[in-house]
Amino acid sequence: MNVKNVIILVIINIIFFGHLSLAKEVNIYSHRQPFLINPFLEEFTKRTGIKTNVVYSTKGLAQRLKAEGQNSPADVILTVDIGRLYIYEDNKLLLPINSKILNENIPAHLRSPKNTWFALSKRSRVIVTSKERVDTSKIKRIEDLANPEWKGRVCSRPGSHVYNRALMASIIAANGEESAEKWAKSFVGNLARRPQGNDRAQVKAIFEGQCDIAIINNYYFGKLKYSEDPQQQEWAKTVNLIFPNQGNDDRGAHINISGGGVAIHSKNKDNAVKLLEFLSGEVSQNLYGKINFEYPANPKIKPSDELVGWGIPKEDQIPIIKIAELGPLAQKIIDRVGW
Repeated sequence: MNVKNVIILVIINIIFFGHLSLAKEVNIYSHRQPFLINPFLEEFTKRTGIKTNVVYSTKGLAQRLKAEGQNSPADVILTVDIGRLYIYEDNKLLLPINSKILNENIPAHLRSPKNTWFALSKRSRVIVTSKERVDTSKIKRIEDLANPEWKGRVCSRPGSHVYNRALMASIIAANGEESAEKWAKSFVGNLARRPQGNDRAQVKAIFEGQCDIAIINNYYFGKLKYSEDPQQQEWAKTVNLIFPNQGNDDRGAHINISGGGVAIHSKNKDNAVKLLEFLSGEVSQNLYGKINFEYPANPKIKPSDELVGWGIPKEDQIPIIKIAELGPLAQKIIDRVGW
């Protein structure tokens, strides 16, 4: 990047944020939608007096942070999916921090070994099935979706989406590359249509009879159940929710995370750490369940009553960093089988 472009970026940042550093502010680059994080930030400001400024984008923030270098105003990065957090760490865009509160609140398998990022909430990849057309006793494991019985009866969003890529990585971790690819090939062979749409669209497809089985993140079930759109509520009423791999000797359901870290060139490091500590604490962890049907990353906090009503799954305890490390191999398998 040439000097002219760097100067332009600095000017834009100064205009947007007012200035590069204030004692009572924290600047956030967020991949999470504003309506999801604003209640947390409002409560944080109310309790600490620290103002929050947010730049939101679904993509490109890591590249922006890298391009800005030491001139970046970013203090905190908030995102979803372990793969995205890993990209920030791998590109040395996160600052290692030493926080007793974060280390006590977030289990070791849900934070970076380098203390650069920390999980803030959990979501489970679950199976949904038609109440009318599927005997749920026949589906106990994610591996069961490769059985010939389900040929032409499964729907899925594209395998290359981060949620499915992480799921694929978890299957590789559990069963090895060869077995995982065999599963993926059979799973794709069972699809009723080409991979398409988002998680909500898969439930809609079951409702419309296009397929009988799909894989979604657990919180989408809650979003449909309590949607302002009565039609989406009807979609949710037609499916059963299955947490896979729950047997006594099984590994547990695959989980992914939302999380955050401190930007490498943060000008407000103390405030940034305070925000992450707040997000890992009781008030915020309860909000994750109430607002977005996510599970608390802090094991000291109980899931919301709604989540408890669905059942609390046994979770795969693999260090979440392993899922990120296996992401590239998972993508190769997805490409080879045409998911």
